[in-house]
Amino acid sequence: MKKIFCTLILLFLAISSFAQTIIGTWYGVLKVQGTAIHLIFHLAKNDTAYTSTMDSPDQGAKGLAANKTDFTGNQLTIDLSKFGIKYTGAFKPDSNIITGTFMQGALRLPLNLSSKESTEVAQQPARPQDPKDFPYKQEEVTFTDTKGGNQLAGTLTMPASGHASKIVILITGSGPQNRNEELVPFNHRPFLVWSDWLTRHGIAVLRYDDRGVAKSTGDFQAATTADFANDAEAAVNYIKSRNDLKGLAIGLMGHSEGGIVAPLVASRNKSVKFVVMLAGPGVPIVELMTRQTADQLKLNGVSPEIIKLSTQTNLKLYTAAIRYNNLPDDAFKLKLDSILYNDFKTYPADALGNQKPDDIVKRAVAEISSPWFRYFVTIDPASYLTKVKCPVLAIDGTLDMQVNAESNLAAIKKALDAAGNKNNTEVDLPYLNHLMQKAQTGAVSEYKTIEETVDPVALQSVSGWINKLP
Repeated sequence: MKKIFCTLILLFLAISSFAQTIIGTWYGVLKVQGTAIHLIFHLAKNDTAYTSTMDSPDQGAKGLAANKTDFTGNQLTIDLSKFGIKYTGAFKPDSNIITGTFMQGALRLPLNLSSKESTEVAQQPARPQDPKDFPYKQEEVTFTDTKGGNQLAGTLTMPASGHASKIVILITGSGPQNRNEELVPFNHRPFLVWSDWLTRHGIAVLRYDDRGVAKSTGDFQAATTADFANDAEAAVNYIKSRNDLKGLAIGLMGHSEGGIVAPLVASRNKSVKFVVMLAGPGVPIVELMTRQTADQLKLNGVSPEIIKLSTQTNLKLYTAAIRYNNLPDDAFKLKLDSILYNDFKTYPADALGNQKPDDIVKRAVAEISSPWFRYFVTIDPASYLTKVKCPVLAIDGTLDMQVNAESNLAAIKKALDAAGNKNNTEVDLPYLNHLMQKAQTGAVSEYKTIEETVDPVALQSVSGWINKLP
């Protein structure tokens, strides 16, 4: 799930290039209070103007589009004002580097870019569960979301026998991700592992790049959960359009935000014959995010006093975001500005650390004002779970600190029972975190240190359940 401002984590990004030209891919390392943040900028040019996108591998951000990119007289300017960020630099063709400054709010840091990728970023070791061979059929495919016009690219895998009775469409969690749901800062590829496991166990799989990511077209930053549901439904329609796949029972398996998308599509499309929710929300999103932030802050050792203040502020922001959702963007932002500034007046002097209230407000309001957040905060999963009639498996880990297993699984069961759903199973798996790894605390910081990508108990639970379906 997406992080919100109370974690006080800055969003950082990157640039790229090729040979002796500004066009291409540029790599840099931003040093922030002793922490190295790797940044990648992808620079391109069409007939009339330069364009760029940015990645922050250490924070899982990819393909973020700049508002404006200008390159005049060897001076490069990348305007990311929608994220409160700006980069300016001077291109030095003799040494093929860009020397410049990264700016976010009041922050001003030197950032030099090179066309050569840092070996620290480039050489991440494979995880033990990354497949080393593929004893089954793989096919590169593309299909179109007719509602948005996006071309989505993915991989279809079929059991080695060439025969299957069921096919699963994998739906990623929040944030721009490729078909492997690759989590770059943690060096894990969950959907590569899930796809490989399911296919080896006789289940066909279709996984695809999010819109605007890797080989898929579209604008990820302008998309909402409803748009991602349209993309998933386009995958359903693609399978139905192929004569060689028409006889397969189509299932949707979504992780995290994908666990919202899967039942949302199933509630309106009878072609979906089963659903698997991996760490999927069941409670209203306002309740989920409020609990999520409190749990994360507690794990980080934040005092109960600050957690209480943060929770109160978040609840006010989310409630206001719903109440004022229909206002124009500027008016919407003013409402949120007012809430934050008023709340900060009640905070202890050291509560915000060395961060200025203006900078926090700017970042928080920019995120909450995004199309994705303005839609996401209004979601109550019960509104569509109560319409899902097909079989549903919902699993979560007891150490999931982003989607609390107890409250969300209970809410999912309640909603499905209200739908008259006769085949719903809710399972809490001991000691597993949000990624379905065996964990110690469930903290996000553990994701990278845990070698397994998906615990075998989770893999077996899903494949066993699917294969028992008629």
